[in-house]
Amino acid sequence: MALSWVEPDQPLPSPIHALRDPNGLLAAGRDLGAERLQEAYRKGIFPWYSRGQPVLWWSPDPRMVLFLDEFKVSRSLTKTLRRLRREAVWTVRLDTAFAAVMRECAAPRPDQDGTWITREILAAYTELHRRGLAHSVEVWRDDALVGGLYGVSLGRMFYGESMFARVPDASKVALAALVSLLRDAGFRVIDCQQNTRHLASLGAREIDRDQFLQIVSQLTAQPAPDWRSLRIEIPDA
Repeated sequence: MALSWVEPDQPLPSPIHALRDPNGLLAAGRDLGAERLQEAYRKGIFPWYSRGQPVLWWSPDPRMVLFLDEFKVSRSLTKTLRRLRREAVWTVRLDTAFAAVMRECAAPRPDQDGTWITREILAAYTELHRRGLAHSVEVWRDDALVGGLYGVSLGRMFYGESMFARVPDASKVALAALVSLLRDAGFRVIDCQQNTRHLASLGAREIDRDQFLQIVSQLTAQPAPDWRSLRIEIPDA
């Protein structure tokens, strides 16, 4: 099956046309605008490409997701959360440094040759954030940003994109805080896109794409919460 090229005025193809090898590669194009991103996420599709490539659109099968009631808090993370609740040496904030979180997620890492978070990706998701559709969870130690994550939210569906930590457990604390916030706001699942050992250790698991698309259809059709009214904090362990 040939890879589809999508012009700006054309819709993305159905995920059922995604390639098996590489798993989930669906289409290529040049358009990475906010409207295109919303269309993609509502169809269970996400962009992932390297600098110098066209925008590549993916919908892998199976799909890695974290059901919020299956989130695993390890013994070490439990100790960290209890200490933070007791001593308040870190604070968790919502949507106060979105672009900074993205830049930290894009920073070079020892186990990676490069980053998929290009300047175009940063600009596109920052525009989604401006529209109230992309959000960041930040972990602060005094005035230093030491960990965080960001993702996209449509209706009652949250799509996780990337996370970072400058000190041990900081990204896990951000995720634990996000899980608690989303549960309270009536969400059920976080899309994690692809399988990693780290995500699996936190309770994420693979489901088939058809099931994932059904979940996306149901949850994106629900009314979105007012993110400006949501409160985030270090959760109870």
